[in-house]
Amino acid sequence: MPKVSVLMPIYRTNKEHLQEAIESILSQTFKDFEFLILDDCPDDDRQDIIKLYKDERIKYFKNEKNLGITPSRNKLIDMAKGEYLAVMDHDDISLPTRFEKQVAYLDEHQDVGVVSSSIKLLVKNIIHANPIESYDIKMALIRVCSMVHPASMIRKSILIDNNIYYEERFSPAEDYALWCRLISFTNFYNIPEVLFHYRDHIENTTNKQKSKMDQARLSIRSFVKVENPALYEDFLLNIKKIKRIKLFRLIPFLTIITQANRTRVYLFDKILLLQIKEAIELKGQRI
Repeated sequence: MPKVSVLMPIYRTNKEHLQEAIESILSQTFKDFEFLILDDCPDDDRQDIIKLYKDERIKYFKNEKNLGITPSRNKLIDMAKGEYLAVMDHDDISLPTRFEKQVAYLDEHQDVGVVSSSIKLLVKNIIHANPIESYDIKMALIRVCSMVHPASMIRKSILIDNNIYYEERFSPAEDYALWCRLISFTNFYNIPEVLFHYRDHIENTTNKQKSKMDQARLSIRSFVKVENPALYEDFLLNIKKIKRIKLFRLIPFLTIITQANRTRVYLFDKILLLQIKEAIELKGQRI
């Protein structure tokens, strides 16, 4: 049985990008894995590219009809034999030591079910890093997706034991929903090192379906509040809301910062003009 199952759904992928993605997996310093590639486009498959590689770890499958990304991801989970699931998108690049470092971390930290890393955005050529420790990641998940999905490795038992899969109703933010469902069941960790290159081109899902993505995120945040009330209370106590008012859309004029029951108003980002502390009274008594 392989230690790791690499899960990569593909759909009409740019052939050059697909080759780079595959080669980045085959170049991993950690070798004990199976590489499951699921083609979700029966009428325009990529068998010609897959056949270029004679590595026995590659297992190519093709859906008889187009299922969509969420059912395809779930199908890959059910096919996987590995203890850990390495997520991989069809046009990104995993750096050579990604699996080695993620496997080592999961082996040493049995309480952690998901590990990801910092990433480099290829088009913008910038480094993107999320919170590192589990509590900070969970706090951030209330508002944003603070784990880079295609750079992640998941302990399969966490999903199977709790019957947690990707949910199609939250697509194309099914990855964010998955992390939020797992908040109550496991811990997270982001390795503070770039182990992944993300192809942030205009054609990727995040850019093409922004409006649908934003709507899905609102729905996800709603169930996070319900399923994690204590965490959400901590979030409200610690979160800062910052509103900036600019003159002529250029010059910082007023900055309004609200945290817990205090609001501060700054002039030109530096001079404290006003401080407001809210209080609640019940029958004359502050509570």
